[in-house]
Amino acid sequence: MKKNVNLKIVTIFFVLGIILILGLGACYIVMLNQIEELGSVQENFALIESVRSQLSQTKLIVIISIIIYTVISILIGYFVLKAVVSPMKRLIKSAEEIASGENVNIEQNLQTSGEVGDLENAFGIMTNELKQKLNEVNRQKRQIETILLHMTDGIIAFDMDGKIIHINPAAKNLLGLNDKDNTFDKVFKKLNIDINIEKIIYLENWTSSEQRKNLGDKYINILFAPFQDENDRPAGVIALIQDITEHVKLDNMRKEFVADVSHELKTPITSIMGYSDTLLEGEYDDETKTKFLSVISTEARRMAKLVTDLLTLSRYDNKKITSEITNFDLGELTKKCIEKLKFEIEKKGHNVECFVTASVPPVIADKYGIERVVLNILSNAIKYTPDNGTIKVYVGFVYNDAYIKVIDNGIGIPEEDLGRIFERFYRVDKARSRELGGTGLGLSIAKEILNQNKGSIDIKSEVGKGTEVVIRIPTKK
Repeated sequence: MKKNVNLKIVTIFFVLGIILILGLGACYIVMLNQIEELGSVQENFALIESVRSQLSQTKLIVIISIIIYTVISILIGYFVLKAVVSPMKRLIKSAEEIASGENVNIEQNLQTSGEVGDLENAFGIMTNELKQKLNEVNRQKRQIETILLHMTDGIIAFDMDGKIIHINPAAKNLLGLNDKDNTFDKVFKKLNIDINIEKIIYLENWTSSEQRKNLGDKYINILFAPFQDENDRPAGVIALIQDITEHVKLDNMRKEFVADVSHELKTPITSIMGYSDTLLEGEYDDETKTKFLSVISTEARRMAKLVTDLLTLSRYDNKKITSEITNFDLGELTKKCIEKLKFEIEKKGHNVECFVTASVPPVIADKYGIERVVLNILSNAIKYTPDNGTIKVYVGFVYNDAYIKVIDNGIGIPEEDLGRIFERFYRVDKARSRELGGTGLGLSIAKEILNQNKGSIDIKSEVGKGTEVVIRIPTKK
């Protein structure tokens, strides 16, 4: 490569020199023609001799000029190759190595040589700065790609033609896309979403930029936003896909909660109003009045209990419960709870047995809250176990937790309902629960109390065979 460049330079200078020398040769030919013309005239002999002498000198000068110019051309070609071409080639080589991502030491490739060497050093500094900028851009690019790769929200970028220029794994998973879904129209026609990319780009203020879609058991929200290039001209559209399934479920639960509260309050209020109006409309005997007042009192207490439970849940939700954390014996607390429910147990003829391991250490928790949980679990076991049933209670210790296990042979809970029994107002058998005086909030409150005390509750059940409830509470270390 170097030889070819050198040869080209020498050739250029040599050709230029030849052109000049040929000019002298032309003069030589003209002088020969003059000699031939003067040769026929004898009286011009002296003039002819003078011209011939000049012609010999010109010929000698032409030959010497050719030799000297050839040498000069070679020297100039070598100088240009050494001082200009070689440094430029090293700069080009360094630039190619940077472009290919290879590590290159610019200082080792630079050799100063006068003004060209200074220029080479300047190019070297610029190349170093360019390399640093490229490294910074690549680093930021990798960071953005990593963020997009691990985002739970989906991101799809489309160019002006609607082709996908970037898509992260979350978008593919949320929308169920494959490699064939590579354009704006294909992606959103597959989802049955009628939207136009031109309207999003050019009519952003008049076009809905948000879409909500139900995909099987998932709910997604898609937000469209146009983006611009460095000249503030439209360059494409970005689609942000969010999984809002949990938000929709929570919203539905909120609506159900409001509906359930309204229904639960409406029922006792209707009874109270009905019996009160009946008493006011006419004269009744004492037995009828007592019966009506008894219903009014029962419904009022039921409504008061419901309101109390709602206020309790609200305080737990807003962290406004003031708990008094103490050390206490869980076995003793369980026995006291059974004693408090003695009347209900005897009324239904249940056989309740309590077994306490002697080595259970004291627990650290809100004693009043844990007592409420134990009473709720025991009450449910008593209510939903047929007369003359068997209820066994175990109090023990495992790892760092004390536990209470309540096992009954009651009606049980269907498997499909086990996942929802801690939801507020959720009842397996609503009619029977209301008949037994339940509000549907007991297990929700129990779970909230245990969460506040770093405990847990697990329920296993089988229809017709009974239910097993296990409560775990941290013990004192």
